[in-house]
Amino acid sequence: MAAAAVPLRTLRRLCRVLLFLSQFYILSGGESTDIPPYVMKCPSNGLCSRLPADCVECKTNFSCVYGKPVTFDCTVKPSVTCVVQDLKSGPREPDGLFLKVENSEYMNWLPRDMGSRIAVTRRARDQDFKSQKNFIINMTCRFCWQLPETDYECSNSTSCMTVSCPRQRYTANCTVRDHIHCLGNRTFPKMLYCNWTGGYKWSTALALSITLGGFGADRFYLGQWREGLGKLFSFGGLGIWTLIDVLLIGVGYVGPADGSLYI
Repeated sequence: MAAAAVPLRTLRRLCRVLLFLSQFYILSGGESTDIPPYVMKCPSNGLCSRLPADCVECKTNFSCVYGKPVTFDCTVKPSVTCVVQDLKSGPREPDGLFLKVENSEYMNWLPRDMGSRIAVTRRARDQDFKSQKNFIINMTCRFCWQLPETDYECSNSTSCMTVSCPRQRYTANCTVRDHIHCLGNRTFPKMLYCNWTGGYKWSTALALSITLGGFGADRFYLGQWREGLGKLFSFGGLGIWTLIDVLLIGVGYVGPADGSLYI
């Protein structure tokens, strides 16, 4: 019995070693496939003209006329597939038929002539699109930093003063949206006006200034505790300071102490 148990323990240890080596091989990336990070943004078998800019490589020409329509030759990146519409195909049936019949099992319940018509129309629609690697994209000749503000996203700054004269600006890092095509770098710096809020309401500040401004409640609410103490111990500057603050808060000249905008 003891002699038979020795080979069994040796076999168990060997299996454990092999299991450990196989797990180490997998975790070290031995069986992993290299998938480019941009593939996650690229829809499979979508229209080539609607692919995000990170999924294609275009031969751009910087000598085009600004603001004019221009066409560029583009190629999809590796591991990306897209389709283009075949303009040579003839007219096809309306797409409404395909919205009604999606499952082939329902074909048996339809009349023979209607079922064959839908099947033929479905094949014709599939033939209108074909896989393509090279295609032409239409866009407007302009650099990325010349795009409208709705076509890119910029970082926000909470350290600049929005209520100041002159109004302060900050350097933001802007990135063009995925579906927008433009010339030059898609990430660029841009000077923007300070435009952030800390949650202070203009209506609340004005109401406190009118009702409890003599006790400095408006200044305390805005985070200006030094001015609030001054108004509290001077009874609102004998009413003069209170009237001035009502006017300044009403026109928006006096804002939150952190430099943010009212909401």
